[in-house]
Amino acid sequence: MHTIWLGGAEWLAVLRIGLGLWWLESWRHKDKKDWFAGGGIAWAAGVAAKHRWSVVRTGFDRVVKPRPRLMAYVVAYAELALGLGLIVGLLTPIALVCGLVLNLLYLVLMIHDWGEQGQNLMMALISATGLMAVSWQSWSLDSVLGLFPA
Repeated sequence: MHTIWLGGAEWLAVLRIGLGLWWLESWRHKDKKDWFAGGGIAWAAGVAAKHRWSVVRTGFDRVVKPRPRLMAYVVAYAELALGLGLIVGLLTPIALVCGLVLNLLYLVLMIHDWGEQGQNLMMALISATGLMAVSWQSWSLDSVLGLFPA
């Protein structure tokens, strides 16, 4: 593959690192005090309660609502772990799959708010591209450690 300046594997690494920075920013911009006190989950509960699909309401009520504090920590630290993992390229395929699933969950929860969907769709697309194109071939700890051969 001929590209300008970097090779194809390096451009995929740039895309992977950029996605990692996006996840890191998602974690960084949260008001942690409010988030861990239940603010984020309370907001999501309000969204889920009015959701047009009953499966989303039911799923939220069964999985998230009984554990608001735990779920607040899971969401926040999942975003942090995804960001760091993608930036340094550690366990990259796992991070890409988990990020794709998290973005799809966000997408389904916020299906009525198309203003939010652009970010989730773009992040999901980058995750799928990075996974299918083996974006851990370059500039990654996975490559250095030989964890996931291409």
